[in-house]
Amino acid sequence: MKHLLRIATPILLVLAGTATATELPEYTLVLKNHVYAPSELKVPAGTRFKIVVDNQDSTPEEFESSEFNREMVVLPNRSIVVYVGPLRAGTYRFFGDFHQDTAQGRLIVE
Repeated sequence: MKHLLRIATPILLVLAGTATATELPEYTLVLKNHVYAPSELKVPAGTRFKIVVDNQDSTPEEFESSEFNREMVVLPNRSIVVYVGPLRAGTYRFFGDFHQDTAQGRLIVE
């Protein structure tokens, strides 16, 4: 019986972690013509969430924020999922590192 518990416990923990990840609030950012839409996302304070970044451009971009510590490359015509939070109330800037002049946005955490 102890042997079965040692095997079952890690499996249950993995399954519990998977269920939690799929239940996170999800927000989508579309990157087109090197511009994020929407340019502002309102998200709840104190909550972990995910952002789907959908790059509809024919060039790669790097989704980046030094304010909530994320940096990920999004290949052309691909999407990535960025896990964020929980964050305190405030405004957090994000940008496309390869096109900083146009690919800009803000997380508004309320």
